[in-house]
Parts: sequence; structure tokens; C-alpha cells
Amino acid sequence: MSDPKLILDYVYAHETNLGSRVFLTQPIGGGQVTDYTWAQVMDQSRRMAAHLQSRGLPRGARVAMLTKNCAHFFMAELAIWMAGYTTVAIFPTETAETIRFVLEHSEASLLFVGKLDTWPQQQPGVPEGLPCIALPLSPPTSFERWDDIVARTPPLPGQPARAPDELAMIIYTSGSTGQPKGAMVSFNAITRAAEGISADTRKRVGEQTDGRMLSYLPLAHSFERSWVEASSLVDGRQHIFFAESLDTFLQDLQRARPTLFISVPRLWLKFQQGVFAKMPPAKLDRLLGIPILGRIVARKVLKGLGLDAVIQAGSGSAPIPPDLIAWYRKIGLRLFEGYGMTEDNSYSHSSDESHSEPGWVGVPLPGVQVRINDQGEIEIKSPAQFSGYYRQPELTAASFTEDGYFRTGDLGERRPDGMLKITGRAKELFKTAKGKYVAPAPIENEINAHPMVELSLVSGVGQPSAYAVVVLAEALRPRQSDPSLRQQVEAEFTALRDRINRGRPDYEHLRMIVVAREPWTIEGGTLTPTMKIKRSRIEAAVAPQVEHWYSRTQAVIWQ
Repeated sequence: MSDPKLILDYVYAHETNLGSRVFLTQPIGGGQVTDYTWAQVMDQSRRMAAHLQSRGLPRGARVAMLTKNCAHFFMAELAIWMAGYTTVAIFPTETAETIRFVLEHSEASLLFVGKLDTWPQQQPGVPEGLPCIALPLSPPTSFERWDDIVARTPPLPGQPARAPDELAMIIYTSGSTGQPKGAMVSFNAITRAAEGISADTRKRVGEQTDGRMLSYLPLAHSFERSWVEASSLVDGRQHIFFAESLDTFLQDLQRARPTLFISVPRLWLKFQQGVFAKMPPAKLDRLLGIPILGRIVARKVLKGLGLDAVIQAGSGSAPIPPDLIAWYRKIGLRLFEGYGMTEDNSYSHSSDESHSEPGWVGVPLPGVQVRINDQGEIEIKSPAQFSGYYRQPELTAASFTEDGYFRTGDLGERRPDGMLKITGRAKELFKTAKGKYVAPAPIENEINAHPMVELSLVSGVGQPSAYAVVVLAEALRPRQSDPSLRQQVEAEFTALRDRINRGRPDYEHLRMIVVAREPWTIEGGTLTPTMKIKRSRIEAAVAPQVEHWYSRTQAVIWQ
């Protein structure tokens, strides 16, 4: 019996069978793009692989990438793999301090520097003497350039193979709970994830459909790496487009007209708030309820978002409010929530047509085993399971049960039909002065569903009851000091607090909702690169004010 195919085997087959098919489309500025066929992608990757081998690095050496999503991320990764090495991708928004930590912790032998917005601030994080290569679209540097190297280097011949248990990549977590951890991913694990995702996608959109996707969530994160890059390398028939910038995102979307589109809850919420900024929610809801006209309005809304060609949409990386899913389905977008993590290459659970109740993350994907332990924690065994944490054997051992299930740290419940609901994070539970534990995530989900809210955090360690800090929706923030808006916000948030409290036991009641003075951002260190809140960082920032909040009687407080 032959060994199962690995991701490079699929890539070599596409090089032979789909060589003239356009695989990647890269914006290069001014509305111009460059298309790369499978043959062109592989030619550049083979030439860079040959160059990397000429440097004499030992097999399995770690080669890092610091770049925003771009066509040459894919090419560099393929070059690293064909040359016999392991990829370490760093989030393009990371600080110099974190960049240095990842490069030193991973023992990186070389760094590819690509498309970046804040390179002058990041460059001090690159250790002196570390060899660097500049990708196309990189900021000005003194590094040797990719184009010059591939122009003079003959391509690596043949079909260099990797063993199933060799490391394809080390994925450093985005650090929402502290120092990033390096999850080791074997070629077997990333291939099984990519195969499962590709098969699941084909089942949903049809075998004959040649899909289009826009790659814009960070490729350094497992969600985009598995669901966009790796699945497209296995499938071969996906056409991947890239975004040029935040300012051109709508044009990039309309150029791609994706048939498959994945995002994270914060961006789904921002898309919705953009719609509401043009049309009040009540008016839109009324129009959607009118026969015939409602369908016309819904199509117009989707077209304005650039999502009118989407056959399948997904949300992952963090919980999404059920009301938000329901809203998108009301305007005709087939939006389904999924559940996964870096440690299973984001291959765990997904909703589908027959398992699609908002608030539940779906059923296990093929090959995934799941159970809930006595403490309510979700334990998962996935064919895409990681190999452990790099240079942290004790943490690796503590993360698995004796029979090989990964302890996710997430709390949940399961129905007899296999549907899974995430009810919180074990590490996020906090105890109030009443001696009861509170799970913040379900309360935050309810708050985040309000159209005036962009993000929220619920806390209250040792306090008589919980509090919530909220960031106002982007469209409202410029008017934050307007007395009439403040009056409206206070009325809305008081009603929101009372509604939340009515449905919960008294130990989960919110004492107050605090309106944050400034938005939470990646650059400010309060959001991870995948736009999840950095809970401990925000809690530490507001800690000096908490006692003062509890001394007041208002339901809504302005920070």
C-alpha cells in the first residue's frame, strides 16, 4: 500500500496538469495586477529553493517570513518546503520585540521580508547578522532581492519529497493570553487539514465550480493558512486574489468577486455597520420584509459589499453573535460558523445546510473526534493535530490526555446530533465577590450584537458584580462628545444591560457598561493580529479606574 499523498505531491501534479491556469493575482499599485500561473509560481519557487539549498542550511532549518499576504508568500513557502526546510511566518503587524522573540525562539536561519506598513519600527527586531531576502513589494532595504536571485538561479529539478512527520511549519499563536507559543505542524497534519477542507468545500459549492477567494486575513494565522493557502494548494482549481491595502479593500473584493469568502467576527460586524451607516437598521429591516422588493434590496446590499457572487461564506477564529449570522442569512448570504484552532490546523467543526443553527459551531469535520470532559472542557482529536509546542515539552505533555485528545481550554456543550456550542474559555472565567464563576464570552456576544457596539469586554474579578467595557461602532466614535448622541447611547445601553440581566442569574448580572474613550487596535496592543481582544492587556489598562466606577450609580459610564 502506497503512502498517503502529501501537499507537495498535489503541487507537483498541478504544475504538470494545470501549468497554464492562473493561480494567483497580485495587485501591484494603481489598479494594476500581475497574474501568476501554476507554471510561473513553480518556476520561481524552484529557483528560490535552489538558492536556499546553496546556502548549506541543515535539513529542517527554520526560515522565517515577515510579510502581509501576497503571491510571494505562497512562492516562498513552497521554496522553503522544496528545499527541505520549515516555515516560520510572523504576523506583519507585530512589534519589534515580538519579532525578535519569534526569530530567536524558532532559531531562524534566514528571513524573507515582504510587503509591510511599519518596517522602520519593526527592523530593530531583526537580529544583527541574520541573512534576509527582500520579496517583491517590500519596503526599500539593503537586502538581496527575490527577483535578482530567481533571475540568475537555475530551478531545482525533480520532485523533492518531505516525510509525513517532518515539520512543514511552526505557527506562533497570536498571543491573546500572553507570550506566543510555537505550534509544530507536520506535513501530514497540514495535508490532512487541506484535504478535508477542500473536500468539504467541494461538497458545498459543487465539483465543477472553479472557486475564487480573496486572501486578506493574516497568512501567519492558522485559519487563513489552512482554509485558503493549503486548501488551494491541494485543490489546484482555486484562483487566489490578494488585497492591495485597507483603502482599496472594496475594489479588491469587487475585482475578485469571490465565490468563497471567510472572515472573522469583528470584520463581519464592521461590514454590517457599514451597511447601517448608509441605511438605518429599522428601515432596512422593513424593506427586507416586503415581497420582491426585499430580495432586490438584499441583492443590492450584497453587491455593495462585494459579496454578491459568494456561494459559501464562513466565520471563524472567535465566537460570532448568533444575531449577526441571522442578519447575513436574511440578506441572502449563506454564512456558516466554524470552530478550530492552531493546534488542529483549524480543522475541527463546521456548520452546513443541515446543521446551521446560529450560536452553534456545527458538527465535527470528517475524521475529527470530540468529547466534553467532566469539567465541561472540549477535548478534540483531529487528523490535522499538531505535533506539540516548539521547545516546550512540558506544555505539550500537559496539553494532551493520556489517550491523545487535545485539551482545548474551551468550555462547551454537545447535542445528540453532534452540534457543538462554545460557552467560554476556561482561563477566561472569573470569580466575583459572590464566589461564583462568570463566563464572559456569552455576555460579550450579546453585547456585540448591538448595532452601536464594535467590541466589548466583560470582567469583574473580586467585585460585587461584573462590568462591561464597550467600544462604540466606528460611525459613532467621531460624535462621542455630542450630548444628544450620549443621551441616546445611555438610553440604549441601559436597556441593553437590563435585558442581559433579566436572562441571567444574579451572580452574572452587569453592574454597568463603560464606554471606552479610544478604540482597541492591533497597533495599540489591545487586539491580536486576528482582531481578538487581548483581555489581560485591557483589564490592566482600566484597573486604576474600576473602583471609581463601582462608587457611582449610573448604568452607563463614559471612560
